[in-house]
Amino acid sequence: MLIRKAFKFEIRPNGEQQRKIAQFCGCSHFVFNKALDWQKQAYEADSKTKFSYTKLANFLPQWKIEFSFLKECHSQVLQQSLKDLESAYRHFFAKRADFPKFKKKGLKDSFRYPQGCKIEQENDRLWLPKIGWVRYRNSQQILGEIKNVTISKKCGHFFVSIQTEFEQVIPTHQGSEIGIDMGVARFATLSNGGFFEPLNSFKKHQESLRKAQQSLSRKVKFSRNWLKQKGKIGKIHHKISNARKDYLHKISTEICKNHAMIYVEDLQVANMSKSAKGTAEQQGKNVAQKSGLNRSILDQGWFEFRRQLDYKSAWLGGYVVAVNPKNTSRTCPCCGHIAKENRQTQANFACVECGYRENA
Repeated sequence: MLIRKAFKFEIRPNGEQQRKIAQFCGCSHFVFNKALDWQKQAYEADSKTKFSYTKLANFLPQWKIEFSFLKECHSQVLQQSLKDLESAYRHFFAKRADFPKFKKKGLKDSFRYPQGCKIEQENDRLWLPKIGWVRYRNSQQILGEIKNVTISKKCGHFFVSIQTEFEQVIPTHQGSEIGIDMGVARFATLSNGGFFEPLNSFKKHQESLRKAQQSLSRKVKFSRNWLKQKGKIGKIHHKISNARKDYLHKISTEICKNHAMIYVEDLQVANMSKSAKGTAEQQGKNVAQKSGLNRSILDQGWFEFRRQLDYKSAWLGGYVVAVNPKNTSRTCPCCGHIAKENRQTQANFACVECGYRENA
C-alpha cells in the first residue's frame, strides 16, 4: 500500500533565517494576491475566462522586474503559491470551499518547496534553498521519499512539515470489532461499555480568552499594544488547538490498535452544527441552547476524530464502517424494537417492548 505521510517538527532558525522566512511568506502572499486580482479582473472583462496556472506562471518574470524584492525569493516558492490558488479555484468549483480570498499578513504564514531540500537526521538539521542549514527538534524518524517541504510560522514559533511517500505492507489486524457512539456528555461511548470523557479544551480556556478579547477591544487598533494583545489571543487559540489534537490522536490511536472493525455513525457534522438563528422573517427556536450544543460539538472535534480513525485503521489493516444514524438512538439492541418512547431522557435507554435498559 502506498502511504503518504507528513512529519512535523519545530525548527530553530537564527535571526537572519527568521527574516528570510518572513520575507518568503510575504512574497508568497503577494504573488497569490496579485494572481487572484488579475484573475478576477479577467473574469469581469470576459466571463468565459478560465483559470490557467500556465498563463499566470508566465507573468512571474515580468512581476520580478516590476517588483525587485521577488527576485530574492526562491522561484519554486512563488510557483507553489500559484499552485495553491489553482487548488483553491478547483475546490470552489467542486463546491468544497468558498471563493478564494486575498491573503493577509500574519495569517497562515507559510510557503512550500517541492524539491531541493536535504535532511541530516543524525545532525538534527535540514537544508532549505536560499535559507541554508536550519536546526530542528528531531522527535521521530522520517520514513520514505521526500515529496515536498512546507515551512510555517505560528504564534512566534517556526515549523517544518515534511511530506513523504513510501510503500508499506499492510498487516492482518488481530483485534476485535467495536461500535462508537459520539456524544456531548461523553465524547465517545464504546459498545463494550467503555467510554472517553470529553476534553472540552475551548471551554476550559473560554474565560481567559474572553478577558483577552475584551482587553484587545479597549486598545487602539493596529497600535503596538494592540498587536501584542492580539499575539496573546493567538497563543491561547494555539494552546486550545494543540490540546484538542493531542487528545484526539491518543484516543484514535488506542481504538485503531485494539480493534480491526470499527462502526461509527455517519454524522454530518456541518449540518448538525448549523446556527438556529433563522431569518428576519422566520426567527429560530431555542437559539441559545442550540448555540451551546454547536459549540460543544465543534470543541470536541467529531469530524477530525472520524478522519483520524479512517486513515489510521487503513494503515493498521483495520476497517471503518459508517452506519446510517437514522433511528440508532431509538432501536433496542436486544429485540430490535424502534420507538420514540425508548428514549425518554437524553441519558437513559429503556425499551418499552422487552424492558431492556442501558445508558443511552
